[in-house]
Amino acid sequence: MKKIYVLAGTALMMAACGGNEKAYDATGTFEATETTVFAEQSGALLTFNVNEGDSIGQDQEVGLIDTTQTWLKIQQLGATKQVYQSQKPDMERQIAATRQQLAKAQQDEQRYRELVADGAAPSKMLDDATSQVKVLQKQLDAQVSTLNTQLSTLNSQLSTADVQIEQLRDMLRKCHVTAPTKGTVLEKYVERGEFVATGKPLFKVADTQNMYLRAYVTSAQLQTVKLGQQVKVFADYGDQQKKEYDGTVAWISSRSEFTPKTILTDDERADLVYAVKIAVRNDGYIKIGMYGEVKF
Repeated sequence: MKKIYVLAGTALMMAACGGNEKAYDATGTFEATETTVFAEQSGALLTFNVNEGDSIGQDQEVGLIDTTQTWLKIQQLGATKQVYQSQKPDMERQIAATRQQLAKAQQDEQRYRELVADGAAPSKMLDDATSQVKVLQKQLDAQVSTLNTQLSTLNSQLSTADVQIEQLRDMLRKCHVTAPTKGTVLEKYVERGEFVATGKPLFKVADTQNMYLRAYVTSAQLQTVKLGQQVKVFADYGDQQKKEYDGTVAWISSRSEFTPKTILTDDERADLVYAVKIAVRNDGYIKIGMYGEVKF
């Protein structure tokens, strides 16, 4: 009879000890990578197909800011380029006459040189022919220089117009509102038809498939936690309802901080703790801000 009492007492003590053991090592809340999308151009929001709770894909177009003025400026610059192109000089045609005169003068110079050498013509005629060749050569050089300067100026103007067109095309692309990442729309700040200015927030999207549990551990626990470590994560739905997930330690803070009032750690007397992030693949039940636990 005495053995029965001893066994019963031992069982109660073991049950009491087991009841005091926590099923988790740290707690925290779930969060996701949130991105706020801003307007990159000013204008009326012609279309905006975004609603809170929508799932959108990366680079998916969800809105369009009025592009009329930008498009018209591109057309205007295109016409300006055509004008510059038409003003380009045809160098060969414009210097052809002077080049022909120079060739004729050089022939005359050569003929007079032969005549002077034979004594059949005075040297003054050769001097005049040589002078004429020099004058025509200088005229030809001046024409070529002027035409090259004109051509260089027009080419620079064409290059400037090309750069301006590319700038406008970039503005045109930025009028198309796209999602920088896939995820779920958390908040919507504007409506279709509103005028938006550059830098105005349009909506906020979060990657809710890849969630993180931000928890806090003490320095004593820190020695047992490392990056890439596989852990167990529990999403707490209240009323003792929990769901277990596989998690991976994705980040460990390099500095300590005071224990947040809303967070319970394994050692509640610790004033300084380290934040850790546990990556969890969401099955659709984890929500941002939900309470969670982690077992290392």
